[in-house]
Formats: sequence, C-alpha cells, structure tokens
Amino acid sequence: MADRKLRVARVSTVPFFVLTQLSSQLHTLHALGTEITVIASDDEFASQMAALEEVAFMPINISRNISPLNDVISLMKLFRAFRSAKFDVVHSTTPKAGLLCAIAAFFAGAPIRIHTFTGQPWVTMSGFKRLILKNCDRLIGILNTHSYTDSDSQRQFLIDHKIVRPRGISVLGSGSLAGVDLNRFRRSNYSGDDILALKDQLGIPKDSKVILFVGRITQDKGIRELVTAFQQIASNDASVHLLLVGPFEDNGQAILDSVSGSEANRRIHSIGYSDEPEKYMAIADLLCLPSYREGFGTVVIEAGAMGLPTVGTDIYGLSDAVLNGVTGVLVPARDTLALEKALVNLLNDDNARLRMGAHATERACSEFDSVKCATLLLDDYKRLFNER
Repeated sequence: MADRKLRVARVSTVPFFVLTQLSSQLHTLHALGTEITVIASDDEFASQMAALEEVAFMPINISRNISPLNDVISLMKLFRAFRSAKFDVVHSTTPKAGLLCAIAAFFAGAPIRIHTFTGQPWVTMSGFKRLILKNCDRLIGILNTHSYTDSDSQRQFLIDHKIVRPRGISVLGSGSLAGVDLNRFRRSNYSGDDILALKDQLGIPKDSKVILFVGRITQDKGIRELVTAFQQIASNDASVHLLLVGPFEDNGQAILDSVSGSEANRRIHSIGYSDEPEKYMAIADLLCLPSYREGFGTVVIEAGAMGLPTVGTDIYGLSDAVLNGVTGVLVPARDTLALEKALVNLLNDDNARLRMGAHATERACSEFDSVKCATLLLDDYKRLFNER
C-alpha cells in the first residue's frame, strides 16, 4: 500500500446525499492520498458534482424505488465498472445503492466491500414489504466484507434484529457518517449584520425566536408532528417562527397543506433545498428533528457546531447524536404533545438553551471533526485491505 494510492469507489443512490453528507470527508480522503471515484445517479444534482474537483464522478442511474428492469441494468453497469476499474475498496451508502453494490462488487471480485447503514426504511413498515427490505439488508451484510453504522445504538439494533453479526459491523470513533466540517459550521462566520439581513429577507422580526428543521420534508421526518406542535406554540407566542430547510419528498407538501389555515402558518418559512444550511442555523435558536427513523443525524452535530441544541426523538441513532439533557432534549416519536412541551420549555429557558448549545459545540469540536473522522476511516480502509 505504501507504493500507490488506495483506490476507493464511494457509491450512493443520488448525488444529493454525497453533496450534503460526504463532501468534506471526500475532500479529506483525497488530501490524505486516496484516489476517490463517486458513483451515483445522473439526476438534477449531478451537475453540482463538479464542485468536488478532487474526485471523479461516474454517473450510473440507481432507482430509489423497486424497478426490476432498471435495477438489473444498474446492476450490470455497476458490475462492469467494478471489474474494469479494479477498485481496492467499494463503499456504499443509502439502501438501494447498498444492495446493488453488494451484489455487483461481490461478483466483480472487489477485495474490500463495505456498506454504511444509516437508518432502515423498514423500521416504519409492516407486512411483506418490511420482510423483503429486512432481507435485503441481511444480504448486504452477507455479501460485504465489512459494514459500518453511524451510531452504537443502531449497531445494536441491527445485531438484535439479526441483520448482521457482531463481528461484521463497527462504529468508527464516536459515530456519525462523516463528522462535521468545523471550518464551515462555525457561528463566527456570520456577523450580527449577516443575521439581521437574513432575518429581514425572510420576513422574520429581529427579536423573534426561530425553530429550525433541516432535512427532507416528508412524513418519516416527523413533519406533521412538528407543524402541529408549532401551530399550538405560535398561537400562544407571536414571536416564534418555524424555518423548514430541505426538499419536499413523497407526501411532504400534502402534510403541510393538511395542517394549513391557521394564522400561525404565516410564520412557517419553507426554504427548500439549500447548499448553505449553516446560514439558517446562524439565525436559529434551536434545531428540531422529530424523526420516526434516523441514522446518527449529521445535522444534529452540524447545528451543535453552530451553537444550537436539538429537540429530537428518542430513537436509535438520534439517542447517540443528542445527549439528553446535555446537548438537547429527546422526546418519544410521534408524540406531538411531548414535542410541543420540550420546544416551549427550551425556547422559554434561555439559560438552559444556551448551556446545551455550548455543550453541543464542545462535543462537535472534540469528537466529530470531519478531518478526524476521515482519518479514522482511511486507517480502517488500510487495515481491512491489509488483512484481506
């Protein structure tokens, strides 16, 4: 290994995931002497992959939904790519890419085959579809030479459900998918004038309190509970605003429409996707992530680096990202009343909110620096390659 660079393929279903979750890690891996190729679908975000100048981009369409014909075509393209490029490591993230990569890389003879589990869609499902998706995850664990997950609680969840064997899955460092870019997510990057200007642009009075959500606008993220809780909070406090930053998916818009109609809805600001979520963190008082299922929740440590505590749900993954009572507050999933109470308590208790925000920043800086996380990953790549 000392004579040449390690050649790594990072595969995701969509470029959006790579751009929002992995860009800092890929930059660091390249800086440490790794040759990186990203494989993802050629969709509306593919053109933005050019911003990652240090990595090669190989577009291969991977459908997020079950599509037998398209899946077979994707599988064959992945197989040919792995056979011709002869990567040392094939490392997948996101469920569909994980399944197709596990099969293609196994038959292509890739020496190191890794998948990172970041939250299981089947957790919120039932019946035959749940069974099929669970077995797909089991196949990923069988065909790969190793698996990672982004939190200790999720690792234990996967072991308890017999998805992977204990020796076949690990957590790097304190967890998270790729850590946080501390140069980017830093409150001091935004002046008081910057904050006032952005609030003015959004129509938010300067002394208002801002609850922030960053992520996909969809049911599984707890959007219905969040908006319902906000409406009740806003009816009693005219200074509170809700900021939604992220793309609409599935029934997200329908959920917002179904709870519309109150005066409070004029204080819900839907931004859509942003490649600079940190600027919205700079004007927020706290982050809210009421998901039904989640991996570690990278946005939690990004917000923490910006000085924000998080109100989240007490589910695997988030229970590692949020230290309950220290860096934020955890409530039961799908419990609108508990969510409302936690948000009100934290919004009204400046001392507790600022204290938790300070602890969140300290933890993000000490445990989740993206450079530290990328170095741990590269060291493990080399270990697995040398032990193969």
